[in-house]
Amino acid sequence: MNIPETLYESSLSSLRLLAKGKVRDIYEIDEDYMLIVTTDRLSAFDVILPEPIPGKGCVLTNVSNFWFYKTNALIANHLKNIPLEAVIPNDADLAQVQGRAIVVKRLTPLPVEAIVRGYLIGSGWKDYQKTGKICDLQLPEGLRQAQKLPEALYTPSSKAEIGAHDENISFERTVELLGLEIAKKVRDMSLKIYQEASDYAIERGIIIADTKFEFGVDSRNKLYLIDEVLTPDSSRFWAIEHYKVGISPPSFDKQYIRDYLENLEWDKTAPAPILPESVRLKCAEKYREAEEKLI
Repeated sequence: MNIPETLYESSLSSLRLLAKGKVRDIYEIDEDYMLIVTTDRLSAFDVILPEPIPGKGCVLTNVSNFWFYKTNALIANHLKNIPLEAVIPNDADLAQVQGRAIVVKRLTPLPVEAIVRGYLIGSGWKDYQKTGKICDLQLPEGLRQAQKLPEALYTPSSKAEIGAHDENISFERTVELLGLEIAKKVRDMSLKIYQEASDYAIERGIIIADTKFEFGVDSRNKLYLIDEVLTPDSSRFWAIEHYKVGISPPSFDKQYIRDYLENLEWDKTAPAPILPESVRLKCAEKYREAEEKLI
């Protein structure tokens, strides 16, 4: 795969900018549709890093679109099959976002990140070592780092503003935020998508250790899958051949960057350190490898 031109921040003259997230820039098309541009920005520990990962946005777009189509039988999603040329009249704008932009249905995002954990790793492993629990969910004694959990766990979190840290919340709190019916649908659908995706990925040599989903609703309160799905940004991917209980397995995702940053004297607040080019290129390589294995 050829690495496309890097895009840290989009700037479209033909559409009105609605919002900028950690990775995505969102533009208004009309009252029904939006354009989402996935840049090459990378956030770690909820801080946007100062330099891009080459080609990352195109990989995330391609992987997300693959999963959106694959999970469409389970749940509707925000993706609309409208070509970019139909909504971006400016050739320069079109060239800027080709391969990294999608047209989506305008929905109301839910204020909850739906996290599913299938393996004991990351913050879950740290919590388990201290309390024997993950997010107040009791686990059996004697589990080891990176061990597959007896069953996948749904551990939602609140959605923080840029620069702030997401916080784990209970299912009961999601009921308060979303209402019982939507809260149950989000939990049950998250677990179902994770299980089906895990079964698919493991046949292609990838273990999905954990992931997060985001959902939105329309004016009739119908639930949709939105944002990104099972990408190296939103998930922890391990290669089966390198998987071993008792260690933190090497991954295809931004955990590589997190591990690098953990070894620096950085307090995980902005501004983030500048990454060496070799680290950025290695991260880009890992993202592309995940894409090639999955699709």
